[in-house]
Amino acid sequence: MSATCPWCEAPRADGPRCPRCGADYAKAAAIRKHGRAEVAAPVAPAAEVAEAQIFIAGDAELETSEVIDDPHTEFWMCVAAVPAMLLIGILFQQFEWGRWLQRLLLTMPVHELGHAVTAWLCGFGAIPTVWVTITMDERGFVAPAAVFAAVAWMLYRGWQFESRALLTAGGVLLLLQAILTLGIKEHTARSLITFGGDGVGLVLAILLMGSFFFGKATQLYKGSLRWGFVAIGAGAFVDINATWWLARRDPSEIPFTTRDNGMESDALKLVNEFGWTEAALVNRHIAACLLCMAALALVYAWGVRQAWLRTQAKP
Repeated sequence: MSATCPWCEAPRADGPRCPRCGADYAKAAAIRKHGRAEVAAPVAPAAEVAEAQIFIAGDAELETSEVIDDPHTEFWMCVAAVPAMLLIGILFQQFEWGRWLQRLLLTMPVHELGHAVTAWLCGFGAIPTVWVTITMDERGFVAPAAVFAAVAWMLYRGWQFESRALLTAGGVLLLLQAILTLGIKEHTARSLITFGGDGVGLVLAILLMGSFFFGKATQLYKGSLRWGFVAIGAGAFVDINATWWLARRDPSEIPFTTRDNGMESDALKLVNEFGWTEAALVNRHIAACLLCMAALALVYAWGVRQAWLRTQAKP
């Protein structure tokens, strides 16, 4: 038996799990040796069996619960973090300088990445930059191959660590890539890429905020990256929603703009180049806003519930 943890190489302690990284010694050793946890887990005491029944998410949640310093403090952070950041974002929206600052620093990176992610899933090469995303004129081979390789790696890691979350996410992304790359025409794909700035940007904003509830054994929690992610996600989410709810109330607020270099805004491009009506433009963005609000509410409720369950399992 090794004197150190097979996963983080910290000195081995009594008990089945490493107090430093939360890894199960037997599973970590099997993964290091075979690439997969194939050995039988040791029989857990009655208290651990009861705990396993509480955490419905599975063994991964049991292991990450061991690295949380204070479950009660973590619970209140999970309750307050997302609503507090959203309220700060709404406060910034009340001032012209706040809207400009929030859009420049928080919304634009998420917006341009939304264009790029949509392009990659549709089979187009794309490079997100400040204020513009450079997209290739035609579908190619490199972008679809890179996306497929990344998803395949996600599925492999999900299989290796027996993670239902990774396996589900990988399966959804693989299906999306198949539909968007092989199932739609290039003209339709280009309209989706244009819409993806705000449409997929909203999804990315939710993922950034939702990351607050995950990765307790990673740098998201240990290095406090989650606070930066939730701030970026909340700011972008509020700004994008504000744009389209205002446009719904007053059509003159639809962002129909042209830059000095002649480049049209996404809204103007969707109407002029792809034939969307103003009503369709606003309604489709509002539908994306509503769907993402519902998804955020579900993620928030799940994350708070998991944090509360940890307080019951670990005094």
